[in-house]
Amino acid sequence: MKGLVFATNNPNKLREVKELVGDHFKILSLEEIGCLEDIPETADTLEGNALIKARHVKEKYGYDCFADDTGLEIEALDNAPGVYSARYAGEDKDPRAKMRKVLSELEGISNRKARFRTVIAFTYEGKEMLFEGIVNGQITTQESGKQGFGYDPVFKPDGYSTTFAEMDAGLKNKISHRGRAVCAFIHYLMQSES
Repeated sequence: MKGLVFATNNPNKLREVKELVGDHFKILSLEEIGCLEDIPETADTLEGNALIKARHVKEKYGYDCFADDTGLEIEALDNAPGVYSARYAGEDKDPRAKMRKVLSELEGISNRKARFRTVIAFTYEGKEMLFEGIVNGQITTQESGKQGFGYDPVFKPDGYSTTFAEMDAGLKNKISHRGRAVCAFIHYLMQSES
């Protein structure tokens, strides 16, 4: 299998996935294949957005590709921000503004249950597959920690006393939604290679 393209322009996601994959497969970024356009995410589900990105790369550039979409689903907010997590506080995707909006919407609410959900779409030799990873947790009452990205400073996974942003990358990758989805994906690739 030649290099697989990971359809993201997010350097943090790219770094996390490369760490998870290790030497098993060569991961190429969009930039490395000359894909500099911003692929629109116009679906109303995580699955739909991941498929849009994977199909775009396969159709326009000819590479087997995987793409993810991730959402933070907060029970008390009817699973918002969900598929709109990246742009929850505006098109500029400002992470601090998104966290402030979530914290303000949960002010005075005791139910802080939330989950991160990642869906990976994979296009390969005319087939399309989906892999999912979920981690349950709580939204904290304030930001804490400097690691990670996105909503990590306000998300504390069940069974841990720290937020994702307070964890070292190795532990976060092992238990995170993206880590779980990538592990399922890698397991599939290893099975198909053997």
